[in-house]
Amino acid sequence: MINPSTKAFCADFGIEAVEGSAYPKLGQTRAIATVEKLRAKDDGIARLVMTTLAETSNNLACVDSVSLWSTYFLVRKFRAEIESNPSAWLDAWDRMPVGFLQSRAQELSGTFHQKDALGGLLYERLRRVYGQQELGQF
Repeated sequence: MINPSTKAFCADFGIEAVEGSAYPKLGQTRAIATVEKLRAKDDGIARLVMTTLAETSNNLACVDSVSLWSTYFLVRKFRAEIESNPSAWLDAWDRMPVGFLQSRAQELSGTFHQKDALGGLLYERLRRVYGQQELGQF
């Protein structure tokens, strides 16, 4: 059974918390334990994570443990930039193909932890937004 507090927390962001045995649909998550761990670490950051994934284009399908942890670490890394200009953060996430990048990260399964692989792919794109100049074209 899902903790009512966790269910309400997810609902605050328009995400339905479903049992782990369910196959999540758009706007649902079964990563209940991950949500609870993030909230226990820092409820404010957990809220930014949920906002990032729930309020940006095409990312609702990606609310799983991998995307939650990757986003958590990126929110921590870019906290000053987010606080300085939250709309730029959400705009950057609107433009990123998170689902596609997650599928690329899954190709590295068994070689890298999924959250680390996805985090690296997202980080590289976010650095383009937050001042990293291109060092060359590949």
